[in-house]
Amino acid sequence: MSRISFPRSSGLYNGSGTMRKGFGMTVTLASAAQLLKRHGLLREIIRADRWTLDAHDIEGADTAFSAITYDTRDVREGTLLCCKGRFKAEYLHDIDERGLAAYVADTDFSAETGAPGLIVNDARKAMSLLSAEFYGRPQDELTVVGITGTKGKTTTAYFTQAVLNAHSHGKAALFSSVDNCLDGHTYVESDLTTPESMDAFRMMREAADNGMKYLVMEVSSQAYKVERVYGLTFDVATFLNISPDHISPIEHPTFEDYLYCKRQIIVNAKSLVLGADSLHADLLREDAEAAGIGVTTFALHDADNAGTSADVVAWPADPAHASFHIADGDQALGDYHLSIDGDFNYLNAAAAIAIAHAVGVSLDDADALHAIESVRIAGRMEQFRDPQSNTLAIVDYAHNYASVTALLDFVYERWGEENPRITLVTGSAGNKAYDRRKEIVEAAENRIANFIFTAEDTDTEPIIDICMEMQGYITNKDVVSTVISDRLTAITNAIYDARAHADRFNILLIIGKGNERWIKDHRKHVPFDGDDHVVERMFGL
Repeated sequence: MSRISFPRSSGLYNGSGTMRKGFGMTVTLASAAQLLKRHGLLREIIRADRWTLDAHDIEGADTAFSAITYDTRDVREGTLLCCKGRFKAEYLHDIDERGLAAYVADTDFSAETGAPGLIVNDARKAMSLLSAEFYGRPQDELTVVGITGTKGKTTTAYFTQAVLNAHSHGKAALFSSVDNCLDGHTYVESDLTTPESMDAFRMMREAADNGMKYLVMEVSSQAYKVERVYGLTFDVATFLNISPDHISPIEHPTFEDYLYCKRQIIVNAKSLVLGADSLHADLLREDAEAAGIGVTTFALHDADNAGTSADVVAWPADPAHASFHIADGDQALGDYHLSIDGDFNYLNAAAAIAIAHAVGVSLDDADALHAIESVRIAGRMEQFRDPQSNTLAIVDYAHNYASVTALLDFVYERWGEENPRITLVTGSAGNKAYDRRKEIVEAAENRIANFIFTAEDTDTEPIIDICMEMQGYITNKDVVSTVISDRLTAITNAIYDARAHADRFNILLIIGKGNERWIKDHRKHVPFDGDDHVVERMFGL
């Protein structure tokens, strides 16, 4: 697969808005008002001292908008501006001179602009509906798969795209937290797990125009919290699992709220693929029943093929868990040997096969199903051997209790008999998901020899404060801990420390950032080599 990056100013993939139309439906002030009325969002239309519900009272009501954006910097002649989030009146300085045609907002800005305002109850919902319309409802031209869960979303999405690409001869697009792919083969670094609605519909249009038949997308809890997928119906929704995460004042105040937001994918779907062992699976089944949609389940069983009953099941094919049997009911689908280690990834593989079957891929299409075997994802369970010592480094995106536990389970299952000396290099995100800090420590402290706490995406919180907080949660007096705020130095020291203990088999778990080439600091992406590149350079690979 090819992977490229575009500058953010290019207007492709993940820009802050768009100035390009060239396709889609004609959207006018009048048609926008009618759409918003149908969804109960329009409060009134305001232009100067004229307040009305009838757009035709406004001059130019039937003139098509030339562009749509949520970034005032992109406003040009004929633009519809969506004022979302913490929008400030000062952003509209000189906006009329640049040709603003109309704006959508939940606040009256007539004191700042002479352009008509579509005043709505929820600007984010309005933006999603208007974006879909502006781009010609591209979702109707695609079979759309949505995948949510606390862990496994990215891997399952890549597996699913691989199967659908093999089945359709390269006509599957992907929106993921790692990359977006709009042509079946070119991967561009993404910025959000689920794009802003305007960006999502723009990218869907590009994918449809590229001849794509399928779209596989990760759907975060925040996507429903802030209406990034409002009005979008998934042909297949996938609910992998749920565990406490993303609990913070700026994300979800409680676990109940986190789960409720994730559950909205079921309400907005035509069918459901469900992890049979998910926490609150019974409630999720009730959601599906209330929505009148069918449910396909998947599960991971033990070596004796014992476990929770499910439609698609995976279980170890050998004592080393190097390959797994996968079956759909009584139909054996063969043995699978993934390029990504970990039993939990075979669970993700079972999910991908269940999804593919749900969208119409025949279980007899062995070539398509086995396409998952060659999938590798940068920064996911990447392993590196040090030529200078008996040291294994694993770079992974694990960043919460569930994923750290799963990672350590894998390590002990694969190398536990060798009594490895394990060092965990970790930090935690700043300004959000505060519970993760304690939970990462709790998941690891009785299973490792050494913590090195370091920078992750600390944002506006001081790095040292987060690291010291995490260090303070350690209760096991036998585990060693160090704070090294610079991430490059932290990884380097972990490697030198492993080499200094050459009498032991050392395993370095470097988690939280994967292959990301930046660290978020004070709301900016500061360039960083990436954990994988640092390890490769230090190992001389």
